[in-house]
Amino acid sequence: MKTMRILTSASMLALVASLAHAETKLTILIDDGPESSAQMDALTAAYTAMHPDVSFDVELRPGGGDGDNIIKTRLATGEMADVFSYNSGSLFQAINPTETLMPLDDLPNYANVIDSFVPVVTGGNGRAYGVPNGPAMGGGIFYNRKVYADLGLSVPKTWADLVANAEAAKAAGITGMEQTFGSTWTSQLFVLGDYFNVQASEPDFATRYTNNAAKYATSEAAMRGFSYNQEVFDKGLLNEDFAAATFEEGMEAVATGKAAHYPMLTFAIGQVATNFPDDLANLGFFAQPGPSADSNGLTTWMPSAFYIPAKTANAEVARDFVNYIASVEACNVMIGAIGATGPYLIEGCALPSDVPQAVADMMPYFSEAGRTAPALEFLSPIKGPNLEHFLVEVGSGIRPAAEAAALYDQDVEKQAKQLGLPNW
Repeated sequence: MKTMRILTSASMLALVASLAHAETKLTILIDDGPESSAQMDALTAAYTAMHPDVSFDVELRPGGGDGDNIIKTRLATGEMADVFSYNSGSLFQAINPTETLMPLDDLPNYANVIDSFVPVVTGGNGRAYGVPNGPAMGGGIFYNRKVYADLGLSVPKTWADLVANAEAAKAAGITGMEQTFGSTWTSQLFVLGDYFNVQASEPDFATRYTNNAAKYATSEAAMRGFSYNQEVFDKGLLNEDFAAATFEEGMEAVATGKAAHYPMLTFAIGQVATNFPDDLANLGFFAQPGPSADSNGLTTWMPSAFYIPAKTANAEVARDFVNYIASVEACNVMIGAIGATGPYLIEGCALPSDVPQAVADMMPYFSEAGRTAPALEFLSPIKGPNLEHFLVEVGSGIRPAAEAAALYDQDVEKQAKQLGLPNW
């Protein structure tokens, strides 16, 4: 009997050890951009090297409105992945974070998250729910530096100068302004990237907009972005396949010199670094110019974030993985995977000295006082879900800019009422 007891105890210890090292498979949901996949591959490989008992199943979702619907549906049905990436700012508020997500501000590495990021992932209860996914971004205009050099063009400081440069490119047989409405979300850049100029004209626009006292259709400054979409179509500056072209094709066009310009967020530098490294040196970037050269600055975006749904079955391992993502080590893994495309929001994570030219073009805006303004979605919780569709119509000559702006104001009203905002 004594021998049996010894054997039984040993067997129990072996069973406990086996359970302690049983494999956990974490599901991850990210957008379908190639740089997102490359970054996640690097993060999961590094984490598994430290935790061999953890494996990953990575799922991809589309961007834009289709991606928004997937996120909301899976959270509502309790079928969300253990960790997922999604927008910060206004779209984060729209997924009811205090009910659907797990707070993360008690993670040991959360102290590494730069203070300016925390408010854009903070719920109404004061808890923070997200860890930054990549660097801060600018929204502006990519341009081909070789095309500019060949045509003797200078970086424009006004919208009129930008249009003139696009017309010069068209005259030389080069697409003046690339648009990619096959990826509908890309239609928004002329509106969203113009917010620095809106704020320069109307400093209190965000507050009045949130309080139902300012509208796109009745604000001269806010209307400009809609008008820009219409103007580049009306002047025939677009690529012939603008209706079907995708984001990836747009970045290829501007990087290779098929197009002179492409309005986009700077995260896309990584896409060129991954797929067209030989053309990376020819990719330049500047802030979307407004009506006056006296006020020239960059509209900035906080990165998306990694979140954990409140109902995950693997909370302990998911939290440890996201805690790792908030480390300087993981930040360097991300830079190693996709390169440096902007300033990272983890204390102690420094950019390398040999950043791509487009990143170097962006950094002075961040380093000089008064030359950046957050995008409206980080100053107001309201962002209507159908903006991209209205702007595809404007940019395709289907609907006038003024009519689309009025329709977007109606779209915004629905969103504000869903959020229960006062004065709506």
